[in-house]
Amino acid sequence: MLIPIKGLLSSEEAEKCRQALMQETWKDGRQTAGHVAINAKTNLQLSRESQVGQQIGDLILDRLGAHPQFMSAVLPSKVLPPLFNRYEGGGAYGNHVDNALLTLPNSSIKLRSDVSTTVFLSDAEEYEGGELVIQHSYGEERVKLAAGDAIVYPANSLHRVEPVTEGVRLAAFFWSQSLVASSEQRQMLYELDQSIQTLIMENPESESIASLTHLYHNLLRHWSQT
Repeated sequence: MLIPIKGLLSSEEAEKCRQALMQETWKDGRQTAGHVAINAKTNLQLSRESQVGQQIGDLILDRLGAHPQFMSAVLPSKVLPPLFNRYEGGGAYGNHVDNALLTLPNSSIKLRSDVSTTVFLSDAEEYEGGELVIQHSYGEERVKLAAGDAIVYPANSLHRVEPVTEGVRLAAFFWSQSLVASSEQRQMLYELDQSIQTLIMENPESESIASLTHLYHNLLRHWSQT
C-alpha cells in the first residue's frame, strides 16, 4: 500500500527547509548504512544532532500527527524522528530493505520498522533522476513528488533511489512502528476507514455508518498490539 500525502508542507515552507538544510554540514551516508546496504548507498546524510534537522523534523511530525490520512494508514505507536538525505552528482541508493529493528535516539527503546515515510523537499523540476522506486506484488512504482509532498509505504518492501544526474534532491525520511504489524491488515483497516469517511460525507444519515464503524474498531481491537 503506497499512499501519497499531498501538501504536507506548503511550497514556501519546503523552500525555507531547503535553504536551511543547504547551509548545514553533510556527511557520507554510508556511515549509517548496514553491512549489506553500504555497497549500494552513495548519498549524503545530515547528522541527527543538527538543530536545523531537529526543528524541521518536529514540523513534519506535527503535520503528520494532525493528518487523518497518515494516522489512518499508519496507526503509529512509535515514530523515529526524521533524518535527511541529499543526492547529487550521480548519488543513488540501490535496491535494499530497511532494517527491521531500530533504536530510538538517546534511549535503549527498540522500534520495529513497519512503515517508511519519505517527505520530498526539492521541487521535482530542480533535479534529474532521483525517483524513489518501490517494488510490490504488482511490479514497481516510481515516485517523484512535488516539494512538500510525502509518500507512505511498507518498510519491508524492496526499494531504491535512482541516480540524481543533475541538481540536488533533498528529502526527509523516517520509520514508524504501527499498532498493527501486518501490512495486509493495515491496508484492510485503511480501506475500511476511508470507506466510512466517504459514506459520512456523502450520506451522513446512512444506518451503515454505525455498523461499519463497529466492525472497524473490533478489527482494530483484535489486530492491534499496544
